[in-house]
Amino acid sequence: MPDPIDTNPQALAEAVRAGDRRALARAITLIESTRADHRASADALLAALLPHTGQSVRLGISGVPGVGKSTFIEAFGLHVIGLGHKVAVLAVDPSSQRTGGSILGDKTRMVDLSREANAFIRPSPAGATLGGVARRTREAMLICEAAGFDVILVETVGVGQSETAVADMVDLFMLLLLPAGGDELQGIKKGIVELADLVVVNKADGDLTATARHTVADYRHALMLLRHGDWRVPVLSCSAVHKIGVDEVWATIGAHRELTEANGQRDRRRAEQARAWLWSEIRETLIDRFRAHPAVRADLARLEDAVTQGAVIPTTAARALLGQFLGDAPPV
Repeated sequence: MPDPIDTNPQALAEAVRAGDRRALARAITLIESTRADHRASADALLAALLPHTGQSVRLGISGVPGVGKSTFIEAFGLHVIGLGHKVAVLAVDPSSQRTGGSILGDKTRMVDLSREANAFIRPSPAGATLGGVARRTREAMLICEAAGFDVILVETVGVGQSETAVADMVDLFMLLLLPAGGDELQGIKKGIVELADLVVVNKADGDLTATARHTVADYRHALMLLRHGDWRVPVLSCSAVHKIGVDEVWATIGAHRELTEANGQRDRRRAEQARAWLWSEIRETLIDRFRAHPAVRADLARLEDAVTQGAVIPTTAARALLGQFLGDAPPV
């Protein structure tokens, strides 16, 4: 049978560059594949596309469940498209740790945006990757850039896991918050807020208008001393449902880009992100190779059982498995 994924890297790269949306979807499917032959083709594809990447605005968006990320992204995307831009949304859905399944429902939540010719929405399962992003999100972002999309949005799973991963691949990390009172404000993870380059309080409408105003004031006071280089983190409010304040969010993103391009911070940040990507790929590949190693695979279940039953210390079991993987230690 013919391979369902087109693995001719040069032809696929040319089709992506020409704006072929089917080719774009096939290219992302190719880089997400775990087959060894597909991985080689994906590397060749990315090498061909790399010279045509790097010119987009890369945005990461996160927030607690119920904050309205999809509603915000749709309103934001429609606004930006109206200004003449092309928007790609890489939406990462949570995967079940038991079954590996994922809902992938973002297209159903962004109906108007998905109909736009200058929008591309790609839902992907987070799988076992930490940080609320799929393992190949960085590569998918490059492919979208090569296809001519100049605003890339990475929507993460949420603040249940470390969001360092998305901050390590975008130019600006935006945190969406709900209008909240004192106790609820205390519940927001400090580390997440400190990662943000922009904080936006969504759902600032109706009965929540006054609460949103107070929330913005509280966060402005709390973040008064927080700076990322020359950038002081702004706190804005908006109503994605009523499309109020979305223009100010985009204008603030533009101001951030102008500043970071002028002082060289964007280039330095992207250079560090490339380094982080390298080490992330090394870690992920080593874990894959470790699990696939015959000696490890043969003994992993036994040692996991021994650890869970308290018969073997986890560090001892880990060293034994690593020794089998490296071939330099006796079994336990």
